[in-house]
Amino acid sequence: MSSASLKAACLSPTPRTPKVLSGVRVLSLALNLPGPAALMRLQAMGARCTKLEPPSLVGSEPPASGDPMAQYQPKAYQTMHQGVKVLQADLKSAQGQAVLKRLLRNTDVLITSFRPSALDKLGLAWPVLHRDHPQLSCVAIVGAPGVRAEEPGHDLTYVAEQGLVDGLQLPASLFADMGGSLMTTEAVLQTLLLRAQPGRNQGKGVLLEVALSEAAAYLALPRHWGLTTPKGAVGGAHAGYQIYPCKDGRVAVAALEPHFAQRLLTAVGMTRLSKQTPLSPEAHEAVAKFLATQSRQQLKRLAVAKDIPLHTLPR
Repeated sequence: MSSASLKAACLSPTPRTPKVLSGVRVLSLALNLPGPAALMRLQAMGARCTKLEPPSLVGSEPPASGDPMAQYQPKAYQTMHQGVKVLQADLKSAQGQAVLKRLLRNTDVLITSFRPSALDKLGLAWPVLHRDHPQLSCVAIVGAPGVRAEEPGHDLTYVAEQGLVDGLQLPASLFADMGGSLMTTEAVLQTLLLRAQPGRNQGKGVLLEVALSEAAAYLALPRHWGLTTPKGAVGGAHAGYQIYPCKDGRVAVAALEPHFAQRLLTAVGMTRLSKQTPLSPEAHEAVAKFLATQSRQQLKRLAVAKDIPLHTLPR
């Protein structure tokens, strides 16, 4: 699958997307990335999604979006809100509170992304919500769990905390935010399953918390296990799992499994192969030397002819 096709498959529902959440009503108050990204996936699964966001602080007529994402990356905002009903209200006002209460009466799952103290000020603490709307479940996105939920933080601080930041280079993606969005989607599904379970709580809503710091910790597990450290198989020790320079660019080689590694090493001219060969300095040297002589087009043809997983990149 091409990178363009993969992006389209991730972002857009297809005729094959199971509408398992058809009839489920989700209301989100979450701004920026994790909440809207989760809402995008829930909408693709058939949920009826509504987002209530604050009006813009900048005076405009009609009011612009109060979600910061709409200001600094409008294309991302538009993508995540396709098919989502977006409303605006100031929850600090009586009028805004009235709008929220009306929406909550017809909501199955509420998604929030405020600190607990802010939820309390807005009348959205769980005991109050559960008392007024027993059928309602809530997924609360926080930065860190428990007593740390009041601490300021963002994606970068959480991935840095887990050792996923190298030098002064920013990470290539917003790993904690996107991992958190997937955990939020999972949590919504969990609330529906829990509410449907037989017993005295059947039909009653539940509260689940999603911490972005825990999303970062989950994504960091391969590093903590040693898989992606320099001595790990997918961290640099294996000659078949590396990024190498080629004649007119770079090539990401992922020939990790023994049969892929053997094909790669045979293609570069190595004949005496064992299970340990891909971990040897000789294998690294031979692969690097061969790939440096090959153009991107030659490597693409080699990948097809020899069934070797690789992807070429510009310099």
